[in-house]
Amino acid sequence: MDARRYKPTAHTSGAWDPDEAHFSPLGGLIVHAIDRYLAGRPDSGLVLSRISFDILGRLALDECEIRVETIRPGRTIELLEAVALIAGRPVVRARAWLLAAQDTGAVAGGAPAPLAPPDRLASWPLSGVWPGGYIASLDVRPLAAPRPGRTAAWISTDLDLVAGHRCSPLASYVTLVDTANGIAVRQPPTAWMFPNVDLTLHLHRTPEGRWTGLDTTVTFGAAGQGVTTTGQGVTTTVLHDIHGPVGHAQQILTVRPQPATTPPEPQR
Repeated sequence: MDARRYKPTAHTSGAWDPDEAHFSPLGGLIVHAIDRYLAGRPDSGLVLSRISFDILGRLALDECEIRVETIRPGRTIELLEAVALIAGRPVVRARAWLLAAQDTGAVAGGAPAPLAPPDRLASWPLSGVWPGGYIASLDVRPLAAPRPGRTAAWISTDLDLVAGHRCSPLASYVTLVDTANGIAVRQPPTAWMFPNVDLTLHLHRTPEGRWTGLDTTVTFGAAGQGVTTTGQGVTTTVLHDIHGPVGHAQQILTVRPQPATTPPEPQR
């Protein structure tokens, strides 16, 4: 790894295709690159409050480069853009809003109740649902038995986001958020495909600690009232850390049946 280039390990391999990279670690890596970009200039006192990722294409298990720039400077509000490239081709484009930090303790309110803590919850082997090195690296602890389209769970990993580097709690947290679309599946991924093409996080507080809490609902569009087809879905998540809610995340899904496989010709 150099200042802008990173090489994946087998622990980043994907769930839909183990020969590709799972987006979740790359999302955290982009936040890490933004952290490094901000560390190279005087502290502005701004905090990352929203980040959106658009996934532009296949994420090959190959070295990536991440470029960060300011596209809207400001003293109290600033907009950054980060682009991840693999083999010179943009594969993810992210935009992050930074807002001025303020003491809002006197007016805080409106958040949902905290999740029960992970300490006494049993681990759930998510690799029974999904393949790939990324999924195999996770410690997933649901609060109750997962149901189709509905799960609340804590997620952590013992692996470092970047070997030899101490990443920020926010980067480590974001590394696990894209897992939301995989913990509350409405249909078996062997029968239906529902990959997300984006991920957006809105934060009302910067998360802390090693656990990412995901209170997730998955909705697939339904035909009716003159609508005959949809092919769309949304994964909506209330984000938590060990102290309580920190924000929300959403992912838009492209929903389609898995291609039918042709049975082999009988041997003659």
